Amino acid sequence: MTKPGRRFEFWKTTLRGARYVVAPMVDQSELAWRLLSRRHGAELCYTPMLHAQVFVRDANYRKDNLYSEVCPEDRPLITQFCANDPEVFVQACLLAQDYCDAIDLNLGCPQMIAKRGHYGVFLQDEWELLEKMVKLANEKISVPITCKIRVFNKMEETVQYAQMLEKAGCQLLTVHGRTKDQKGPATGIASWEHIKAVRNAVNIPVFANGNIQHLSDVEQCMEETGVQGVMSAEGNLHNPALFEGHSPPVWEMAEEYLEVVSQYPPCTLSYVRAHLFKLWHHTLQIHKDLREELAKVKNLQGLTEVSRQLRLRCQEEITNGGEEAGQVVGLPFPHWICQPYVRPVPKAPVANSNGTEVKAVCHKRALSQEDSDGASDALSKNKQKKKARNPHKNFCPEQKPKYIKCEQCGNPKGNHCVFNLCRGCCKKKAHKEVADCPSESLPPTPHTHTQLSFSDISFISSRLV
Repeated sequence: MTKPGRRFEFWKTTLRGARYVVAPMVDQSELAWRLLSRRHGAELCYTPMLHAQVFVRDANYRKDNLYSEVCPEDRPLITQFCANDPEVFVQACLLAQDYCDAIDLNLGCPQMIAKRGHYGVFLQDEWELLEKMVKLANEKISVPITCKIRVFNKMEETVQYAQMLEKAGCQLLTVHGRTKDQKGPATGIASWEHIKAVRNAVNIPVFANGNIQHLSDVEQCMEETGVQGVMSAEGNLHNPALFEGHSPPVWEMAEEYLEVVSQYPPCTLSYVRAHLFKLWHHTLQIHKDLREELAKVKNLQGLTEVSRQLRLRCQEEITNGGEEAGQVVGLPFPHWICQPYVRPVPKAPVANSNGTEVKAVCHKRALSQEDSDGASDALSKNKQKKKARNPHKNFCPEQKPKYIKCEQCGNPKGNHCVFNLCRGCCKKKAHKEVADCPSESLPPTPHTHTQLSFSDISFISSRLV
């Protein structure tokens, strides 16, 4: 556990008392975006979440995601890992510690991929494991360990959780004021009350995360919770100048970002494209052809050209529209101004025959043969676009051909396999059991003293010549 007199030293010195923080975002908080955010008020940035196990075993993964992104202007910097094994987590920390100012353990990711991989918020109930991970890392590595968590429904349980991590050696805690189930359409409002309770219960710096869309939200959050800093994720993606209290035109931020990308290569094109979709979210609802163009371009020059076209159109709209230019119902500013994206509220649930609630949305209706003429109406917007590009492709799950599954692995079985296996399993069976199958071009490898026919011997001999 950190000595009482040094609990805030790390935040005050190494992190320079950072108050404005850019969150770790998968495929989004890369070097170019971090540098852009720092130009506009961000005082601390996190890397995207990295997978500890992959980081340990794959040198290219380490190079692409951390080692090649070393930049003097990009400090202070915290590297975030997801992990569920203490030894693997420590190994990853040791490989990363020379390239950052602290290591963060992700205990807040609520996505399905985190559930399948058993990391993020899905470790929330395994206190003994988490205590061991944080404690071991705190003992073995040379930089501080921090944690990013989500809250429990019960405030008391959240406080005890935070205190456990502090006792294990966590030197800074970021609290996202939402629960594990608050995600996607059910995101809801983050609880600053939970964050305040944690801040009052621990003796280490605390960052707040959730409900941050404007600089006024940052100031209000710090005043209400007493935290040392405030972290922004989606708010930052839609307005990188959020921490300046400024809402610039979307094309200005896009052009500056593209300039940074060209100065600090390499940057994956899909990351850049995703950032532009976020920045231009509201404008692309107006200029839908540019949305299609943005999705199709294959290089940085193409993205730059789309940005130029968007700027010219918006400027023309401003010139011709006067004071009403760009106004859209439901938006506080014209669409060409950087502003937060508010998720639409999901439709109210309806009650079924037995009195239980059923979601009124997210249920795909089954297509009958008679309804196939109106199939496009039942498809999502994305699938309708794909169908327009590929009119002969079948997008209806009910009408896709059904394949017989392999008896061992569940993949489609080989068309001619006599064992009802896929090609891979059939090869293994033929190799292991000295069995032959018409679907394989070679006879089995003789592992035992099996009597071969003259034709088999001649065939094998011809292959060896």
